[in-house]
Amino acid sequence: MPDFEFQVEAAEPQRRAATPLLLFKLRIREAAAASPAPIHSIVLNCQIRIEPARRRYSAGEQQRLRELFDAPERWGQTLRPFLWTQASVLVPPFTGAGIADLPVPCISDFCLAATRYFSALEEGHIPLCFLFSGTFFYRTDAQALQVGQIAWDREAYFRLPASTWRELMDLYYPNSAWMCLRKDVFDRLNAGGRKWIAGVPNSIDAPWSAFTLGQRKSVPATACGFVRAVVPTSSIWPWRARRRPSRPSSKTTKAGFIWLS
Repeated sequence: MPDFEFQVEAAEPQRRAATPLLLFKLRIREAAAASPAPIHSIVLNCQIRIEPARRRYSAGEQQRLRELFDAPERWGQTLRPFLWTQASVLVPPFTGAGIADLPVPCISDFCLAATRYFSALEEGHIPLCFLFSGTFFYRTDAQALQVGQIAWDREAYFRLPASTWRELMDLYYPNSAWMCLRKDVFDRLNAGGRKWIAGVPNSIDAPWSAFTLGQRKSVPATACGFVRAVVPTSSIWPWRARRRPSRPSSKTTKAGFIWLS
C-alpha cells in the first residue's frame, strides 16, 4: 500500500477570488517506493496549527501579543500551539510525486486569535504545522482500484512570511480593518433598513461628525462604512459621534464601528 510524504513548498495570495485565500503549494510523493503505484486521487484533509514558540519576537511584537499570551515573563507557560484552521483539497492523479494547491480561507476578524497574532508580527515568519489525513485511491498491478487511509502521523512544517499575510489583507481589505460591534447595537442600527454613515477623521483624536447618506457630499474623503444611528445613550458602547447642532434632539447621536477605511 502506498505511503506518502508531504512538503509545503510555498504560499501566495489567490487573486480575484470571492473571499481572501492563501494558496499553499504541496508536494506529495510516495515514500520508499521502488515502483510507485498510480494514484487515482486523494481526498486530502489538513489541520493547520500555529506554533508561536518556534520564533523570536521584537519588543513591539511582545507588547502587541500580551493580550494573547500575557506578559513575556510567562511565555514559557503560555506560548502554546493553537489551531488556525482546517482545509481540504482533491489531489488529481499522479505517479510517484505530485503537486497540489491547498486553498486556505483567511479573514481579517480581530475577534479571532489567529488574526490578532498575524497582525502583531512586524516581520519574519509565521510558524505553521500542517497535520494531514484523508483517503486515497490507487491501482494495483492488476489494475484493480483500491482504497487506503493516509497515516495519522503525516505532517509538515512551513514558515509563512508575515509579509505574505499582509499582502493578502492589503489585496482584499486595502487600508481597512474589521472591528467588532456588540450585537444589540448592531440590531438597533440594522432595524428598519436604515442606512447611515459617518465621517471618520484621519486622526483618532480629531472631532467626529455624523451625516446621513443624503448628505454624502459633506462627508470627508476618509469616510467609509462607519455606521451611525440615533438611539438612547445607554444602548451604545463604546464610541459616540457628535450631535449636529442643526438637529437638536433629546437623544444623542451614537456610532459603532462596522468597517473602517
